[in-house]
This record gives sequence, C-alpha cells and structure tokens, in this order.
Amino acid sequence: MLRLVRGDGWIEDRFFQELPGLLRPGDLIVFNNTKVFPARLYGHRSGSKAQPLSPQNPASREFLKGRVEVLLTKQLSPQPNEWECLVRPGRKIGLGERLFFGEGLAAEVVARGSFGERTIRFDPAPDFFALVERIGHVPLPPYIARDDRSGDRERYQTIYARERGSVAAPTAGLHFTAQILDRLIERGIETVEITLHVGLGTFQPVRVEKVEEHRLHREAYSISVDSSERINQALKEERRLVAIGTTTVRTLEYAARETGRVQPASGEADLFIYPGFRFRVVGAMLTNFHLPQSTLLMLVCAFAGKEKVLAAYQHAVEERYRFYSYGDCMLVE
Repeated sequence: MLRLVRGDGWIEDRFFQELPGLLRPGDLIVFNNTKVFPARLYGHRSGSKAQPLSPQNPASREFLKGRVEVLLTKQLSPQPNEWECLVRPGRKIGLGERLFFGEGLAAEVVARGSFGERTIRFDPAPDFFALVERIGHVPLPPYIARDDRSGDRERYQTIYARERGSVAAPTAGLHFTAQILDRLIERGIETVEITLHVGLGTFQPVRVEKVEEHRLHREAYSISVDSSERINQALKEERRLVAIGTTTVRTLEYAARETGRVQPASGEADLFIYPGFRFRVVGAMLTNFHLPQSTLLMLVCAFAGKEKVLAAYQHAVEERYRFYSYGDCMLVE
C-alpha cells in the first residue's frame, strides 16, 4: 500500500495490514456494500447453430459466426425485464435480433446505442437471477485477458458485499479481511455502509477533448437513514470520513452536493468528479491504481492534486506496485 499525504505530497511505502494503525481513532470508514453478479452472458444469435460458450471452451474469446457476448450493465425495469448492456460483436447485432443463452434464457434487442451499447428485453423466466447465477460469468475487467474462473466468484467480491447489482467490484474493498475489520473496531474506528451499483461508466474511457463535456452513466445508489445520520454526526463532530474506493467517494459527494450533509435516499447518481471539484464530505480515501484517461484517475487527481498523484504513480511504477482491479492500493489523506 502506498501512502500519499495531500498537504505536502509526501509518500511512503507501507503494507495494507498496517491500515488500522495509520487511521485515527474516531475516523468513520464508509464502505460500498454492492455485490457483483455474474453479468457476462455467452450465447448465439437467432438463425445461428452455434452453441453457447463455456469457460471450458478454449475458443471462448473467439467470436465465430453467430456467437455473442452480452455484458448486463443496468436493469431498466423488472417487468418487462429490460437491461442496458454491452454486446460483442457490436456492429452485427441489430434491432429485433433474438439472442439465446442456454437453459431457456433468451432476449430480444429493442434499442441500439453507440460503442456496442444495446437495450435487450428478456423473455419471462421463473427466476431470472437464479438462472443468471448458474449460466453467467464473472464480469472481469477487459484488461484481465483471461476467462473467468470459479475462484473469481469469491475473489472478485468484497467480504462485506450484500446488495446485488454491480457489474464491477469496488476494488479498493477487495483488500479487507475479517481480521482487518476486527482491528479497526478495536482501534475505535467506526464503519458504515452505503450502496452504489457499479455500471457501464466504469468501462467507458473519456472520449471527448474537453473533460467538462464527458457524461457519466447514471448508477443506482442507496443510503439509509441510519447510515446518513451516522455520517452526518461524524461531520458535525469534525471526525474524518474515510471512503473506501472511488465509488464510495462519488456516492457521498453526490448525496451531499446540495447541503453539505449526506441525505438519505435511493435513486441514481451521475456525479463526475475531476480537478477543480470541491469536496464537501470525504477527508481521506483508499483506492486502487487506475487506468490512464479514466474518470477514476481524474477523481483521485481532483482529491490530491494532479502533480502529486502522478508523482505517486511514478513511484508506484518504479517500485513495481501492481495496478488495477487485483492490484495494490493507495491511501490518500
């Protein structure tokens, strides 16, 4: 774990197991308790005799005639069961196309967007999510160039994941173990949970020349009355809020954007944080190392300053830190 102090840009190499000792008694840690579901489906298009792909199939990353990959990113409505998704091969899948995934699960393409985005409507199924749990695959990020494995169902999940709905894990939380959580409690550090279901935006790079013109996809979030009261009490007492992951940062700052206090609510958030943003809630964050030109890296730069963050990244590269989802982390305070 790399530690970055925002005030003077001081950095030091530490280990994640030291985190409880680096935090202050009285700090309030905020976790995103979203749960990843196996949102990647393999199948075939109507009119094709191709069989659905499987993790045992060595050709599962080759798109032969009729084969498709669908990544469910956001449920638009349960009845009818419609989803936003990313499809491959995107250019070949048009409106009205029927898609078949095995075990009776089928869908129709009902709307078309850019960059491989589609809206699909599933045929009625007795227990849709149970079926997806059986035949779906863990939606590993595209830079992990391998098929998912059975171990990813547990590994690509935080130990405090509870609320199903994400297509990507809030990866800063992957470092936590039950032992670390126990040590936090022993040190007098309070914890609280909120929910943001990570969606399509986490896979989308910034494609515009002016960063202000970039728009994030809306993501479902929920903050309970109890969580908001505990967060606001900490703010009132001038205790520090430590956000675990950029998803937690976005949710907290979105919920506090109007009053400076976190409002209890369930809805959709689309706050894009880039340099120049005024943080009203978060006092420290734990985050993994992110891709260049990503909104996640921009958020960290907004929090700590671009020059300081890039210097920390350069140090991480020189010291052979591991980047991205299954990589190392950085405490920014």
